[in-house]
Amino acid sequence: MRRILPVLAAFLSGCGYLAGPLPPLANIPARVADLAAVQRGAKLVVQFTVPVLTTEGVAIKQPPTFDLRVGPGPIPFNDAGWAANAKRIPHVATASGTARYEIPCAEWTGQGVSIAVRVVGANGKDAGWSNFAIAEVIAPPDRPAALRAGMTRDGLRLSWQASGGHFRVLRALPNAEKYDQVAEVTDPAWTDKAAQIGAHYRYLVQTFVPQNDHRAAESDLSDPLEVTPEPIPPAAPSGLRAVAAPNSIELTWDAADESDIKGYRVYRASAGGAFERIAETGAVPIYSDHTAEHGKPYRYSVAAVGTTGKEGPQSVPLDMTLP
Repeated sequence: MRRILPVLAAFLSGCGYLAGPLPPLANIPARVADLAAVQRGAKLVVQFTVPVLTTEGVAIKQPPTFDLRVGPGPIPFNDAGWAANAKRIPHVATASGTARYEIPCAEWTGQGVSIAVRVVGANGKDAGWSNFAIAEVIAPPDRPAALRAGMTRDGLRLSWQASGGHFRVLRALPNAEKYDQVAEVTDPAWTDKAAQIGAHYRYLVQTFVPQNDHRAAESDLSDPLEVTPEPIPPAAPSGLRAVAAPNSIELTWDAADESDIKGYRVYRASAGGAFERIAETGAVPIYSDHTAEHGKPYRYSVAAVGTTGKEGPQSVPLDMTLP
């Protein structure tokens, strides 16, 4: 009996005390806080991160459903009034951590709408509405068409057809998987001064309409354009002149105002004949035709050759006869 009393006293003082059962978990999915929406063409594109934890920090075991709604809100705005009249969008399944909706929005053209979502657990419980995203729905901005590119002295020149005053240019570098925005312009053209000869690029263009609070409505993206910039041929030489010497025709012309000229090619045609190349010179703009025959009319032309070996267009022809 004496041995039992100390053990009983220790037990009653708290050592070895057994707690009662824990309360059951609520299993309510955490509230979404990063919902975002943008008008793209005739649709609202809505995205948010799907929560993986409950409000108690426990992993969600069963896939939740999404109660996403879109519609104009009452003035002054309140959640209950908005939810009662907003359009409920059918649930979308997602295999990744992001839910994405593309919602036709023509019915709200000319109106501002609010978008929010509740994530509902398998037990039917939710933590309330997410943050609200706002969109001012307008007629779809004009989608850029006929995107084309050509190399110029300043870089790769892009142009397209679209009405509107604001455009975004997106580019994917060689071997890149995604596009990056590289420019915002107000005209339907842009020059990529960073484009390199021989590299492969992909481009997209999009029209956008700026709105309040740094928002914008966007067009659908243009068709992609794939380009591999090539060297630019030199310009045609100018100022071709000819002087008759005792046994030759002396040709001179204005030196090309370009740093990448390797030399020139001289072409000659007999009366009524086609041009044939008769010489290839260095970078000095002069040539002596010692094969010209006295009394025979000739026509001459000159073309510049770049350091890459690419030949430019021929100069304006010049007629000459050796007396």
